[in-house]
Amino acid sequence: QVQLVESGGGLVQAGDSLRLSCAASGRTWSSYGMGWFRQAPGKAREFVAAISWSGGSTNYADSVKGRFTISRDNAKNTVYLQMNSLKPEDTAVYYCAAQARTTLRYDSWGQGTQVTVSS
Repeated sequence: QVQLVESGGGLVQAGDSLRLSCAASGRTWSSYGMGWFRQAPGKAREFVAAISWSGGSTNYADSVKGRFTISRDNAKNTVYLQMNSLKPEDTAVYYCAAQARTTLRYDSWGQGTQVTVSS
């Protein structure tokens, strides 16, 4: 129902910043919230951050709290993940996802964008 396309990934140095974008299309109004997840090679996909439809409520994984900021611009149908003070352990494929209002499940996913942080 919701199509998501991530962008903004790349290769950066430890301590640098990066801003990821997730452009949404389709039935964007049906989303309860949006989230960012990441998956490193050999590891399970993990939650990074989430934001409510209005943007008034956010949640972060402990590993990124204080460094990452999730935000959204509904006029542009875009959710962002500002990543500061990046660490090598942040290296992963980052995915954005839309949470369905009816089931509260993340049922729409983007293709992912690679973030690589060198030391």
